[in-house]
Amino acid sequence: MKDEDKAALATYVNRLNGKAWGIALGMLCGFGLLFATIFLVAKGGEDVGQHLGLLCNYFPGYSVTYGGAFIGFAYAFVVGFAIGRSICLFYNLAARNS
Repeated sequence: MKDEDKAALATYVNRLNGKAWGIALGMLCGFGLLFATIFLVAKGGEDVGQHLGLLCNYFPGYSVTYGGAFIGFAYAFVVGFAIGRSICLFYNLAARNS
């Protein structure tokens, strides 16, 4: 294999897939918030999810309820997807310039 072919292959292999990272991080964040909300609602208590309920300031429509858990999943998925894509964007820019 020629040196230029090896360099081209190394550049291609070193690139991260932004869509895959976005979906993976989005699912992780989304399911994390979904399960945390459902756990707190199922646990019950006097003031359910006092601190988690503050997310309604950033996620309109979110509340610490069963319905709010699915709204929170959607918001957290979008945020996680954006973070995953951003990580790949910056990594791929750095890998291309090195």
